Amino acid sequence: MAEKIRIKDIEESIRELDAYAALDKLIFYREQYGLLLEKLFMKYEKKKQALDKERERLEKMCAYENDAYKNGVKFVAGIDEAGRGPLAGPVVAAAVILPQNLIIEGLNDSKKLSAKKRDELFDVILEKAVAFGIGIADEKCIDEVNILNATMKAMKTAVDKLTPQPELLLIDAVKLKEVPINQVSIIKGDALSVSIAAASILAKVTRDRMIEDMDKKYPMYGFAKHKGYGTEEHIEAIKKFGICPIHRVSFTKNFTG
Repeated sequence: MAEKIRIKDIEESIRELDAYAALDKLIFYREQYGLLLEKLFMKYEKKKQALDKERERLEKMCAYENDAYKNGVKFVAGIDEAGRGPLAGPVVAAAVILPQNLIIEGLNDSKKLSAKKRDELFDVILEKAVAFGIGIADEKCIDEVNILNATMKAMKTAVDKLTPQPELLLIDAVKLKEVPINQVSIIKGDALSVSIAAASILAKVTRDRMIEDMDKKYPMYGFAKHKGYGTEEHIEAIKKFGICPIHRVSFTKNFTG
């Protein structure tokens, strides 16, 4: 019984450690407890393997940034947007400069993450980033200049807010003609670059929170649920109530007769 209690105490002592530190501690105890620790050891060995795989994934996502650093670039900014497709609300862009060699576990394309995980990573990115900027183009701007131009305007605003200014921009899918900074456009960049992935999370969380606030003002549309996208529920609400001030007229004209 004493041994079982002791092993339980050991497990409790490593609960808050990462897999690497936990295994180091278990190796220390393994000589004394032998097979009694084997189940616990295997548990943390699997955690270590999963962590190794995650870090390998993140290392691959650092390829664009690392190439830039090798060529003498000091500050690389990733840029992405959220909200190009919805029927309502703004398009939000974010620009993020991460420190060199920073690994943020779980960082990924915002679309591949749960809302809870995005919120967690949002706070980590804000804390760890060298700099970040947010740009917003509202529904009136989108109707006036079209969604592509509004997106690029929001991206430029985000970049302009960065201090220090970056020497290279990694951008998901587009190029900013009016920004005199070297740029690399990367298709599906939010899954291929840690900087763009970080920007995608900042943009997505910022926009979602804005739309959730609008839901309180216009509850009949269900914005908190669909975030302004053209779901069947949303389209039916437009047909029933008409559009509200945050709807994009150019996106909703097919539903308003």
